[in-house]
Amino acid sequence: MSQEYRTEFLDSITDIAPDDWNKLVGSDYPFLQHAFLFALEKSGCTSVRSGWKPLHLVIKNNAGKLLALMPLYLKNNSMGEYVFDWSWADAYSQHGLEYYPKLVTSIPFTPSTGPRVCIDSAENKQEILTEIVKIVQQKALTLQASSWHILFPEKNFSDQLTDLGMPQRQGCQYQWFNKNYADFEAFLQSFSSRKRKNLKKERKKVQENNIQFEWLNGNEVTPEQWQSFYRFYQNTYLVRGRSAYLNLPFFLELARLMPDQILLVMAKKDDAYIAGALSFKDNNALYGRYWGCDEEWQFLHFETCYYQGIEYCIKHKLQKFDSGAQGEHKIQRGFEPVFTFSNHWISHPQFSAAINQFIEEEKDHLSQYQQLAEKHLPYKKNENS
Repeated sequence: MSQEYRTEFLDSITDIAPDDWNKLVGSDYPFLQHAFLFALEKSGCTSVRSGWKPLHLVIKNNAGKLLALMPLYLKNNSMGEYVFDWSWADAYSQHGLEYYPKLVTSIPFTPSTGPRVCIDSAENKQEILTEIVKIVQQKALTLQASSWHILFPEKNFSDQLTDLGMPQRQGCQYQWFNKNYADFEAFLQSFSSRKRKNLKKERKKVQENNIQFEWLNGNEVTPEQWQSFYRFYQNTYLVRGRSAYLNLPFFLELARLMPDQILLVMAKKDDAYIAGALSFKDNNALYGRYWGCDEEWQFLHFETCYYQGIEYCIKHKLQKFDSGAQGEHKIQRGFEPVFTFSNHWISHPQFSAAINQFIEEEKDHLSQYQQLAEKHLPYKKNENS
């Protein structure tokens, strides 16, 4: 393959034309769009300073035609990944070894399953993927990186990577699935009586506090509304003593470049905005990402982040609501536990063996957890099957 194709590692997403990148991505999955990665980079959210140095991989033929691409970052920390490997880094440190830098194929700050390697449909995909695995591992050794991690790939692709010697790790998230509900009330009718009453009480409490909601596409959001939302978003980090990963220029750039894939839900009380939740969308799914508030009201979080999103999915016939990482409280509100995946290559042989064993043991615990979590879903018997 090395005689027929050439490989390039790009220091910036701007080194490739948006149309060329998006054409090969071949779907409207928002987070792999050139615009999304560009906004991260232009705003400084992905940079050497933030610990996300772009190093995107592209493969071209000798005529310069783009045949394959993969987002790739050189990282000097594990912030903003949502597949937690802090214990691995600690183990390296305890043995006097350096875990960082490492290579990560991921969408920064975005724990959403989706495509991670895109290959021209006319090419031999297995051959190119095999070559990509070899090339990136060689690059890691050249950079003295400890490892390479592919986070939140689709399962079929993750299985392929497993066959190529990159063990699969499982995680768990909670997602809502649209079973052709006519409206929100039809969705509630799929609940058991007690769980249905509980959810109705939550929504009624928000209504009694005279809180209204607005749905805004990206091109409908004013600069003042973006300022308000960004303040809400920052608050979710400040209360935990941390700084937000993303900045206001990032959101403004997204609104300019991909407004049709943005949904901003804003909560208003007494003519003042008090909370907001930002989601992204494609033709199939809604992806809940960022939330925050100025004022704490009972059940405001659930209404803004979950119930408004479910209503939007039903109205617009979206089939899935990916509500983001963590949150067992989502289960009783109709979000089902689903497995997520990641794949890992560790260059150090002994650590590789130990981590592989840990991954296998972790799978058994996750499988048991998923079975237990499913028992707490609010649906009538067999509704979630």
